[in-house]
Amino acid sequence: MTEIHPFETRLHIDGEWRAASDGRTLDVFDPSSRRVLATVASATVSDALDAVSSAHAALTSWSARAPRERSEILRSAFQIMVSRREQLARLIVLENGKAWRDALSEVDYAAEFFRWYAEEAVRAIGEISRAPGGGNRIIVSLQPVGVSLLVTPWNFPAAMATRKIGPALAAGCSVILKPASDTPLTALAIAQILAEAGVPRGVVNVIPSATSGKVCGALLNDARVRKLSFTGSTEVGRLLLAQAAANVVNCSMELGGNAPFIVLDDADLDAAVRGAMIAKMRNGGQACTAANRFYVHRSVLAEFSERMIGAMGQLKMGSGLDPAMELGPLINASACDRVQQLVDDAVGSGARLLLGGKRQSEPGCFYPPTVLDHVPHDARIVQEEIFGPVAPILSFEHEDEAIELANDTQYGLVSYLYTRDLRRGLRLSERLESGMVGLNRGLVSDPGAPFGGMKQSGIGREGAHDGLLEFCEKKYIAVEY
Repeated sequence: MTEIHPFETRLHIDGEWRAASDGRTLDVFDPSSRRVLATVASATVSDALDAVSSAHAALTSWSARAPRERSEILRSAFQIMVSRREQLARLIVLENGKAWRDALSEVDYAAEFFRWYAEEAVRAIGEISRAPGGGNRIIVSLQPVGVSLLVTPWNFPAAMATRKIGPALAAGCSVILKPASDTPLTALAIAQILAEAGVPRGVVNVIPSATSGKVCGALLNDARVRKLSFTGSTEVGRLLLAQAAANVVNCSMELGGNAPFIVLDDADLDAAVRGAMIAKMRNGGQACTAANRFYVHRSVLAEFSERMIGAMGQLKMGSGLDPAMELGPLINASACDRVQQLVDDAVGSGARLLLGGKRQSEPGCFYPPTVLDHVPHDARIVQEEIFGPVAPILSFEHEDEAIELANDTQYGLVSYLYTRDLRRGLRLSERLESGMVGLNRGLVSDPGAPFGGMKQSGIGREGAHDGLLEFCEKKYIAVEY
């Protein structure tokens, strides 16, 4: 396995690496051992405002660049990222804990956003038409929204950064990236890559901080910041939306999920279990797209449950630096505690524990693959996002009941549905209240697809052409000629 180059631990502002203005730092831990991996500069409000000044100063020249120039820089970033695939994967394993295979997949996925938006950078296409009354022409152009604050979570430290930076740079925006304090090293490594690719100073600023609330609040209170793109919990999203309202900041919000996984009576159970393992166990269940509750038709319930126990029970748990391991630790001890509380609550409410169910002793933050059945629909583990390797199984009799149960949530990010009947599957997919549906497929994420949810799972879309438009404003010019 390739060794990672010495990683950067300072703030990246105006093209320079610097310590925090007050000298403060934050510790980054290896979840497999709970040992300190690195000590990173922790940005203050003053540092954050410096980043805004830097991004604001760079905005005019960057947005004036020819689209093809921005495209070539993003393409170069893609190529550098691919060339450092194993180095970046190792860094992700060290600070995030995910299994080696998952880390490699994340790097591949993350790099694709730079390639995709290298292609989209030249496609910010406007339109021209004649006014209905015939008196003038209607010209509509797309312009960059402006200085953009990007706030990313810890569970996909590379992909969530590139999924925001890529379209922002393609559109001509300058950015301030505030990565999660659990996983800042990958974001800083991406800043290095972008600088090497030719991104001008000030266009990309990266400011890890242990005081995220204060930093983000100050940035949203600065009139120069015109865009917020946030990925994280619905609870934090609500707070940021309230803060953004004061300056009417343009917001894209990719929030929490509670994905149902529906197995109909005619489903191919081999395919359903394979899909369930992908949907449930990607990043050890620590994904907003993770299958959170399994609704299985009563006629196939016993067989599906038995197969899930077999598949989950075969997973090898341990440090992701060992390529043979398939399940790494959860991000921290608090995450382990919360998953254990959800499992204990479910068992106390009448659920039956079929596999796992007891966290591993310290030092690492490991939680074993766990399967439950006879889970009540009102149990916390069904109503809340689990963010761990736990599969609660519930049964249903009729497809209408399955759809009603699946939609009975404040969330609407993604749903999964398995059936051999494509017509039936498409009909039911239209009834599911989610922004995405995996029909006979356990993975929906793709740079070329619009990623996002309904209800309290978010506002706007990332990926596809839609992701570029999130960082654009439409300008209409009425002209006679």
